[in-house]
Amino acid sequence: MPIPGAAAAVGDQQASAEDTGSSSTVATAPEETSTSVDDTTTSDSTTTSSSSTTSSSTTSSTTTSSSTTSSTTTTTTEPELDVYAPECVHRVEPGDSLGLITDSYEDETITVATVSAENNIDADQIFPDQLLDICVDNGLDDITGEERGRNAAILESETGVAVAAQQEKLNELFAGLGPRDLLVDGVSGPVTRQRLCAARLSLGLPVTLTDMEPGSDEEQRLMAAEKLELPFTSALNSSRWILIDRTCQMMFVGTGAERLDFVFQTSTGEIFHETRDQDRTRMFRFDPALDNDGWHNSTDFPVQNDNPLNGNMYKPLYFDGGQAIHGANNVPTTPQSKGCARLRPGDQDALIAWLGLADADGPTNSADRINVTVNVQGEYPHTEADFAAAEAERAAEEAAENS
Repeated sequence: MPIPGAAAAVGDQQASAEDTGSSSTVATAPEETSTSVDDTTTSDSTTTSSSSTTSSSTTSSTTTSSSTTSSTTTTTTEPELDVYAPECVHRVEPGDSLGLITDSYEDETITVATVSAENNIDADQIFPDQLLDICVDNGLDDITGEERGRNAAILESETGVAVAAQQEKLNELFAGLGPRDLLVDGVSGPVTRQRLCAARLSLGLPVTLTDMEPGSDEEQRLMAAEKLELPFTSALNSSRWILIDRTCQMMFVGTGAERLDFVFQTSTGEIFHETRDQDRTRMFRFDPALDNDGWHNSTDFPVQNDNPLNGNMYKPLYFDGGQAIHGANNVPTTPQSKGCARLRPGDQDALIAWLGLADADGPTNSADRINVTVNVQGEYPHTEADFAAAEAERAAEEAAENS
């Protein structure tokens, strides 16, 4: 027998669902039972459903059961690092590499090289829980808060850029004067320092073979120069002059106080065989050595073993006894001769042509025909090791002579 009111309840619930527009509400009518109940109890029996729950009745009396699921999210907060600047410190995790760590930061200054330098480590020497200062070149140890100097990797990079700019400027200033162009590589080697030394001499700066500090006053002078100036020397009082600077191991050639004609790399006398000081000394002899393609044998005259690597001198120009300016196949950046000033053979030919001696048909002893004076100045900055080696070499030579 149908339970009175059941159909009405179902209809009411369906109408309610349609009114609210809910499609997720499911209403289930109570099942028919053979148990007799009075109208009061039956009419009060109602099944209630919500849009988010499903209710079911298991008896004729009104019973509502709802199922609710709740979830709890737990957030774990990493304790802040006990360091001076936590935002600048990275804790190494297992499996980390320095490359992975630096790649995770969108900052082009944070690289394997700069972080290694900032923390004074090798790139492959990191371990879990190690703390790394990743705010590079800010003048601080961000772990301890102590002050520190410039980041070595960044400083090296900046220096390389500055040196490359200096090399480009030196090539510009020395263009057409004889020296080969410097390799613009940002590395200040002996040839770059030799050229810087010559530029200092020309610009009236203290003459040294040291690197030129980026941003320094002398670098500003160098970069502002439009040309090489005539060195401040008594040589300018001669109509044609040659200035040999032992500090720079460079040779300047000019016409009076009017013009700088050449600048050549040279190598002067080594320890115990120094090229002697000169002040406007007239050059007095030229030997084109025509019988030997320009190469004069120096083992017999004027001094033994002037050039140990090839045993002779190319087209020598004498200015003080046996000391001469001559071509040689080996012209290092340091003093290596037995008292002469070496030039590359091509530079020696250029000098001889400038003197008007290229067509000489034999040796000349006429200072008037050669018509040039020589100044020698400066002092090469030999080290204690240089002097010790020279002493040992001299002792060996004396022992060989006495044996």
